[in-house]
Amino acid sequence: MSKRSRRATPSPGAARPTVTVCRGCCCGTPKIPGLDHAAQLAELRQSLAGAATVRVTDCLDACERANVIVVQPSGEGRRMGGRPVWLGLVNDPGAVSDITTWVKNGGPGISEPPDILGLYTFRPSRRVQAELHDA
Repeated sequence: MSKRSRRATPSPGAARPTVTVCRGCCCGTPKIPGLDHAAQLAELRQSLAGAATVRVTDCLDACERANVIVVQPSGEGRRMGGRPVWLGLVNDPGAVSDITTWVKNGGPGISEPPDILGLYTFRPSRRVQAELHDA
């Protein structure tokens, strides 16, 4: 993870899920053509207002999977076994709709994601996981 990156980890008692949107060197840039990146972020913010915290970070170091979004569980979701879910190649407007529906239903640990999100789910590298764990 880049040293410029801001860590976006919710506090253990976070009342709602956190959706972290990568907008670094590849995500959210013309390197991913045919997508209105600003509209994607605006839709997430508008759709999740009051249901989740939406944060933007510089780089999540998974550039080969741009655009990357990480859905982190609420405190309750974490207590129920929920863990952060990494979603890559989120370049389809329908994916944002599926993500917002899932998060509004509780997100990781509380609600099962729609099956279609399985196509976007990935595990970050061990190095990135270690850096996130050390944060």
